[in-house]
Formats: sequence, C-alpha cells, structure tokens
Amino acid sequence: MKPVEFDEAETYEPEEGWRRVSMAGSEAFAFEWFEKPPGHSSPMHDHENEQVCICLEGELTVVTEDDEITLQQYDSVWLDAWEAHRVENTGDERAVGLDVFAPGRSFDFWTDRE
Repeated sequence: MKPVEFDEAETYEPEEGWRRVSMAGSEAFAFEWFEKPPGHSSPMHDHENEQVCICLEGELTVVTEDDEITLQQYDSVWLDAWEAHRVENTGDERAVGLDVFAPGRSFDFWTDRE
C-alpha cells in the first residue's frame, strides 16, 4: 500500500490557474486531480495513454476532432490512445476533475513540452 496525502502530493501548474496533482500511479496507470479556472482550455493534444476524464465539480467540455461533449458533475468520458483532444472549463466557476491514464505517465508530458 502507498498512501498519498493530497497536500503532500506532487503538484504542478502547466499554466496559471490550471493545477494538476499526482494522486497515485505506476507504469500501468496514473490518477491526476486537476482544477481549471473559468474559460481555461488545454491545447489540442494527443498521447499514447488511454484516458478517462471525470468531472467532479463545475463543467468540463471535452473536444475531439470529431465530437464535443460537456460533462457535468460525476459525468465521464473515455478517450482512446492518440485521440487528439482538449479539455475546457466552459462554466462560470472553477472546474475540478480527475484524469485516469493507462499506461501511467508522469508530469513530464506537460513540463517537457515546448
């Protein structure tokens, strides 16, 4: 067992107000808690990991090259490996979500980008 206290977990901000917290993970999977301010969107991107995005608070709009869906509290969406997407807070309040990645990944995905 490897407990992770939220206040002690590895944290980073790819952009101001967009905070990500590494909650648990291994080479097989990773859980990242995140928050986005109103109007914030990640850039369109893809990665080798399958991803499940769960909306915990507020609303999150997930956009792919072929579709768009707005998640409300406790809704989720699955994204296939290499499926280009972006996640935007389209609401008026802070949005909070949880991303699950398989296989796992580190924060290097965002911190090593140019």
